[in-house]
Amino acid sequence: MAPSVTKRRKLSHTDNGDEDDAPFSERFGGSPNDTDLSADDSTEVEDAVESDGSMASEDEEAALAKEEAHEGGRGKESIVNQKIRSQARRDPNTNKRRADIPLDGVYTAEIFKSNMFKLQVDELLEQVRPEYGQKQAPAENAMRSLKAIIERIPSRDPLSVHDAERYLMISSKVATPFPHPRPPRDAKYKLQYDRPSSINVAGSYPLKMATSAGEKLAIDLVITMPSAMFQDKDYLNYRYFYKRAYYLACIAAGIKESKEHKFKLTFDCLNGNHLQPIIVVSPSGDGSPDDFSGSKCRIHIILAAAEQTFPCGKLLPEKNCVRPTCSDDENSAKTLDPTPIYNATLKVDLSVTAYLKLLHATSSRCDAYKDACMLGRIWLKQRGFCSHIRKGGFGNFEWAAIMAMLLQSKPGAGVPLLSSGFSSYQLFKATLQFLANRDLSRVPFVFEANDTNLTRTEGTPIFFDGPRGLNILFKMTPWSYKLLQQEASIAVKMLADSTFDQFEPTFILRADPLSYRYDSVLEIPILSLIQDINEENFNKKFSETCRKLYNVLLRALGNRVTLISIILPEEETWPLGSSKPFVNREGRLLLGFATDSVNSERTVDHGPAAENKNEAASFRKFWGEKAELRRFKDGSILESVVWSQKEGSGPILKQIIQFILRRHISADVADKAIIAGNQFATLIPSGDIVGQSGTAPFLSIMNAFSALEKDIRNLENLPLQIRHILGADPQLRYSSIDPPRTVTHRQMSIPASIIIQFEGSGRWPDDLAAIQRTKIAFLLKLAELLSEHNPELTTRVGLENPSYPSQNQSFLDITTSSGHSFRLRIHHEREATLLERRLKDKTFDGTSREAAALALAVYKSSFLRIPAHTQAIQTLCTRFPAVSPSIRLVKKWFTSHLLTPHFAPELIELLVARTFLQPYPWNVPACATTGFLRTLFWISRWDWRYTPLIVDFSSAEERAGMKADEPTAITTRFEAWRRIDPALNRVVLFAASNLDPEGATWTDRARPAKVVAGRMTALARAAVAALKDNESMIAAGKASLLALEPEMLFVSSLTDYDFVLHLAPRYTRAGKAKKEARADNSMFKNLQLQAEADKGGELVGYDPVTLFTDELQEIYGHAVIWFYDTEGGDTVAGLWNPAMTARRSWRVRGGYSSVPLAGTGTRRGKGEEVTGEVDGVEVEINKEGILNEIARLGGELVERVEILKK
Repeated sequence: MAPSVTKRRKLSHTDNGDEDDAPFSERFGGSPNDTDLSADDSTEVEDAVESDGSMASEDEEAALAKEEAHEGGRGKESIVNQKIRSQARRDPNTNKRRADIPLDGVYTAEIFKSNMFKLQVDELLEQVRPEYGQKQAPAENAMRSLKAIIERIPSRDPLSVHDAERYLMISSKVATPFPHPRPPRDAKYKLQYDRPSSINVAGSYPLKMATSAGEKLAIDLVITMPSAMFQDKDYLNYRYFYKRAYYLACIAAGIKESKEHKFKLTFDCLNGNHLQPIIVVSPSGDGSPDDFSGSKCRIHIILAAAEQTFPCGKLLPEKNCVRPTCSDDENSAKTLDPTPIYNATLKVDLSVTAYLKLLHATSSRCDAYKDACMLGRIWLKQRGFCSHIRKGGFGNFEWAAIMAMLLQSKPGAGVPLLSSGFSSYQLFKATLQFLANRDLSRVPFVFEANDTNLTRTEGTPIFFDGPRGLNILFKMTPWSYKLLQQEASIAVKMLADSTFDQFEPTFILRADPLSYRYDSVLEIPILSLIQDINEENFNKKFSETCRKLYNVLLRALGNRVTLISIILPEEETWPLGSSKPFVNREGRLLLGFATDSVNSERTVDHGPAAENKNEAASFRKFWGEKAELRRFKDGSILESVVWSQKEGSGPILKQIIQFILRRHISADVADKAIIAGNQFATLIPSGDIVGQSGTAPFLSIMNAFSALEKDIRNLENLPLQIRHILGADPQLRYSSIDPPRTVTHRQMSIPASIIIQFEGSGRWPDDLAAIQRTKIAFLLKLAELLSEHNPELTTRVGLENPSYPSQNQSFLDITTSSGHSFRLRIHHEREATLLERRLKDKTFDGTSREAAALALAVYKSSFLRIPAHTQAIQTLCTRFPAVSPSIRLVKKWFTSHLLTPHFAPELIELLVARTFLQPYPWNVPACATTGFLRTLFWISRWDWRYTPLIVDFSSAEERAGMKADEPTAITTRFEAWRRIDPALNRVVLFAASNLDPEGATWTDRARPAKVVAGRMTALARAAVAALKDNESMIAAGKASLLALEPEMLFVSSLTDYDFVLHLAPRYTRAGKAKKEARADNSMFKNLQLQAEADKGGELVGYDPVTLFTDELQEIYGHAVIWFYDTEGGDTVAGLWNPAMTARRSWRVRGGYSSVPLAGTGTRRGKGEEVTGEVDGVEVEINKEGILNEIARLGGELVERVEILKK
């Protein structure tokens, strides 16, 4: 509910167009009231944050603290603020507008969401507002020329329909664009042309409500036909539209025959309505005085009629105006079905002046109205809406007209829904709330026409304008209206988000790409739906077929889908000398499905009870042989439909669609239909499981972990009581690419990490080394007790980090009888205290303190951040079924491009979590493919140099989410990092969450490096570009839905690297898996079990490729940037570090193998001068020698070394 009007203060809005002497319509020869809008014209937060210090040295901590104090002291100005402020200094008009804004931040936030949002809206409007004046002068000159030409066109005497059309074609080579059905040859009325009553510029251009963002501006030139041309009954049986088409053809012929002026002319339909042909005037491009190419616009010549040409009561929606055999009998019309679209189309031509008066009066009364209309235009465009029938039927005119009427009070209804004192943002948001919350298909909105009997069609929205007698939404279909409602609802949620700035999702991002908006898409050839596409009533039959298709699919799918949308092929203009072309025979119909992740894979559909005879009969008639009567566990007997879960049967959604098409449309349609949905899920193991959640592949290891936890907690004689046992591994948060394989009791090759914490005790030693040895004793005791408690468990104590005594030194591997392996480590809180004390102790040397800082960072990551992160991802995966497969797909993408060594798995999971927790401008993804593609899209647009990644896990728990100051504090810490590390040598990506506000836990110490982060962005942009090109081809009818193979996005060339190591497959994880799969198929079961038992637990956690790459990183990491597949690939690629490959003077202990460069040194001789350092010898890295060392180090593991660049 909007606050009371009396509590609002009115803002002043300025317009650059006010600097002109007069509106163009007045200079052209009309007035503002003569114009028309019936045609389709075309963060950062800024606060402070606490510094933790676990990931930085003491000096860096001091610098961070200093920066944060500085941030808080100067008003906490963010990087984006500085950018906008600098742009304002360059633009005096921006400063002029902002001078009108009160300095009261609370007030500004109330009426514009936030101060930042207000500034962003101002900049957006400035960018999209056309430059009225000098730039549009050529277009204005062209319209003057057109007006002069039209006024000189001679009248044409009345002729029969046949003769008028034939003579115009012979004399001027212009075909009359008659609508279908064409007029009869023996029609009694005649066609003629007389001088127009008026010619005026119309639409949003003269009202200064137009936008010019990435497309040509459309300027409407409205020509009012003389009323004397029409007879009283011309509103019946298309007679008005036939006369209108002939009149338009005469104007086209007159402009075409003009010798002084040259324009490119084509026919088109106004908003895709075949009853309203128009002339599209394009610039000639020859540089003549009439060439308006520089204005980047096009001119639409639109015909209209005087408002009183026909009685208003004859054109109401419940009337019939298309009668058989040209009957004019009013009594017979009462028994015929109403023709609401025909009536409304005719009423639109009669209401041009009336609506222009309405919009002009509203803009004069409400200062913010124009800007609110512009915001609405931008919002609609980004969601693919416009007034065109095939693009939703809701565009600029509909938005402006609805808002104008909501600003008026209904008689006897009190105050209007919108106040003229609202700001542009408030008007925009309130209009969205009206569209989202009012279901106009169920409860029509009637404005000043309570006595009108409106004919309601199921699913068709009604917003009836009584004074002008028009349903403004008459062009909308049930599916386009549901889509509009959903988009408006999403936008309202976005704007209500007080934590994050949602400006970009609201106004900048395109929300209409098929790959991001829908989870499944159905493609049907139009020729299979309607066999004869050349028949005159094609448009009517096609519309009826689409409506039937929508209704049967909507009923069949039910709550499995949240949205079904039909995307029709686009229509093109046609030349003056030919009739309107029929539909392209190769055209295809697309249907998009947004699915419900909870219900989409349901295997049983419940129908009515057997006692409900009528409903049961209707259910059986609809489903046919699929319907069956079943008794359920609760005793109910219901009509039901059961779908197959067998392998090869395909997704349940696909099964339903195929069945419904075959039963209710035709077998030909079902055979030729193509269904694309969640096709990327097949790239990961168990990714496309029918009828199960995405967490199902991990059920076995989660059960094994629960059983192990129960066994540990039931142990007796433990020295201390157990406080926590927590998972700390991707396998225990449903996010490893390969689910743990325990088929045939094979042991897991990679153990899942778990953390155990005991209750506090003063008996723990106060020394780091002693604590590590105490941990070993605990683990030995725990292994002993577990073996006694459950003999089926295999336990082994291991050591780790021998070179880093301050870090954890021991672990316990536990293997269950089912083959699941876990690696247990002990968490002791005292370690952090001792490490922090050592870090602050000035008596330690720099190396010791740096080692303490590293150990503290590893401690916090391993024992605090990772367990908390694991719990958060577990919650997210159980709440959103598509999260788990989406994470696995994104990790598959990273590892396929050899990027995973540089990215912590937790960082990749944060990227995907953001897609689900901040999904705007879409709803939450319902399948793995949608989640994966949206994550790639966000990565491609992520400017990580200036923008942090912030994830709010608290919103997943259905709580209020982050407080407003939390993301502000995170952003301030990010800005402080950028100031102390401007070269991005330490922290390149900044990824924070409410669980980890530090932001550098997963990315500290250049993980990834700047060059690797740049490659990630480049690969993501290439993938998004491939998707965009594929969708463009699909929209143009040049490619099928399945033209883009999913594997293409997971392959990148190796030619970008300097060299590649090819590993022997028998040592890689993938090669071993293939070998084991072959062995499983060839070995007898008893021998297979015996072989597995003989192996024991020796190979648990052993991966020679990982050990080899770790050693390469340790030895050559300073000279080579390594890229490899951590999931078992057989390729290791390398890039030479440019800082190490450059020439340098030779010195002792240079740190790497080097070779001298010829001709750079001088020999010591008698009387010879020594040049350079050490006799002037320059050296460079010995690439060949290093590669030979690597091959020797790898031994049998390295098959060959391929040098790509020397």
